Amino acid sequence: MTTTLNLSLHKCMADFRSSTRNVFNDIAAGFLQISHNSFAMLGLALVLVMITLTARPDLREAGEIRLMALLLARQEATIGFTEPGAVDRATAANPKDLPSKQAAVAYWLSKKYAVAPEPLSALVAHAFEIGEKSKLDPTLILAIMAIESGFNPFAQSPVGAQGLMQVMTGVHHDKYAHFGGRMAAFDPVTNLRVGVKVLQECITRAGSIEGGLKFYVGAANLDDDGGYATKVLAEHGLLQAVFAGKRQPFDSQAEPMPIPASFPSPARNDSTLKPEAVAKVALLDN
Repeated sequence: MTTTLNLSLHKCMADFRSSTRNVFNDIAAGFLQISHNSFAMLGLALVLVMITLTARPDLREAGEIRLMALLLARQEATIGFTEPGAVDRATAANPKDLPSKQAAVAYWLSKKYAVAPEPLSALVAHAFEIGEKSKLDPTLILAIMAIESGFNPFAQSPVGAQGLMQVMTGVHHDKYAHFGGRMAAFDPVTNLRVGVKVLQECITRAGSIEGGLKFYVGAANLDDDGGYATKVLAEHGLLQAVFAGKRQPFDSQAEPMPIPASFPSPARNDSTLKPEAVAKVALLDN
């Protein structure tokens, strides 16, 4: 009796295990079948999407923009706000990318005026580019920036001269019109271009560089320009020497003299300047 019961129990357990295996095998086979069909459908869907995107570039572009927006949103949520294009607005360049002589000028100015070499490298490169087009010595342009603003693109004098070259924005607003308006005075490269244009007019009017500097600082009708031309030409001589490969001392504590372009500085004695003379200097380009 006991033997018969044990045999029956073993048979039931064997049948149970067999049934369980069959169930799991069926489930696995069904899963594989579903997965196979799903991958096949996914592959077909991808093929159709690729064909559609190839035939419709506008949809592809819209999809790329949407995907980029989603990725940026995810990145912002993870690490904070991001703006990959911000670097395009920066006025900066790697000094190592400049010709060796220009890089030497950038490093020298960086040490003397305590300004980062990267933005100075961009300004040096632009000064040489603009100088070549305007037939002006680029080291003279850089010397004027140094004396006028100490390479501060947001500098402003008490009488309203603004930016790197300390151009009177109100007087030369017509020149900024080509760059989008008066606010462009605070774009370093734009201010540089407008300042060079004013300098060209001053030199043409005076007939010499030294006389042009006197016009530029607003002292055309004065006997004394307050030493402005001497300061600029001295800085110009140092920059020429640096460009030529000669080591020059520098004083990192040097104080630039912020003097506006084409308008007398209130730091000078303006009582000797007649009203009509002020108008003549202020409206030099007219």
